[in-house]
Amino acid sequence: MRRATPRSLLQATRPGFLAVTAVACVLGIVVALACGCGARPWHGAASVLLALLAHAAANVYNDWADDRNGADALNSGRIAPFSGGSRLIQDGRLAAAQMRDWAAALAIVATGGGIVLAALSGPGLLAIGLAGAALGWAYSSPRVALMSRGIGELAVAAAWWLVVLGADYVQRQSLHDMAAIAGASYALLVAALLLVNEFPDRAADAAVGKRTLVVRLGPERAALLYAAIAALAHGWVGAWWWLGWLPTNAWWALASAPLSLAAALLLARDARAPQRLRPAIVLTLAAALLHGLLLAAAFGAVLALR
Repeated sequence: MRRATPRSLLQATRPGFLAVTAVACVLGIVVALACGCGARPWHGAASVLLALLAHAAANVYNDWADDRNGADALNSGRIAPFSGGSRLIQDGRLAAAQMRDWAAALAIVATGGGIVLAALSGPGLLAIGLAGAALGWAYSSPRVALMSRGIGELAVAAAWWLVVLGADYVQRQSLHDMAAIAGASYALLVAALLLVNEFPDRAADAAVGKRTLVVRLGPERAALLYAAIAALAHGWVGAWWWLGWLPTNAWWALASAPLSLAAALLLARDARAPQRLRPAIVLTLAAALLHGLLLAAAFGAVLALR
């Protein structure tokens, strides 16, 4: 068995995608602070770190599962580094057992730290953390494999919604509807990111029975679904802003809509030519991150006026 190096272990976590979790945490923390809760900076830092570790564990476990089901070995159409996994197993840099053990180690640290943080913050955080951990496990687990049943995208949306709720909970030590409202649009855009990443993997996924939504719906209808998810995410923010629930400057988050629109148009054009979809994937990632950061900035503007 080849020796695992720090570089290969880091690459196995797919660090480029961890930014979506960091932004979700920032959004949850700022929502809580803008609502007048006292700052808990060390607890907030711990919540970010633990969320990143949990996301990393889920990424590594997903690579192990996709090696086990054969999807990554068959995937010749991946768009690195966005789709098709890290390929560390397929390239011989880590053994499957090393990948599995690394995922377990990350999960154990995240779980242990989460229990301590829940003891300091309240039982609601434990419920949020357990729900998120269950989704992360069930998404890739060969026993459940939500990713293969056409509900992986819904599971991902739920998981990142819970990240926002959890980060908010750590600050205010209770659940609040504002975090639930603010986190929903961001979670939808993260689900859209998963959906667009599935297009280059469609042939390999279908070959091993991994029935993602792109496999089930076909490229054209999946492209329409992508557009609907992006529209719902931005419409959600617009509606709650119009009703006066979100901050006055929450419309800033709608600046991500042109990026989502451009990605949707590219996806509609190239749905059956997945090797041309790198720009659509990059735009989708940028839209999600920009949306979350601008929504956090809108809540931050409220905090600045206090």
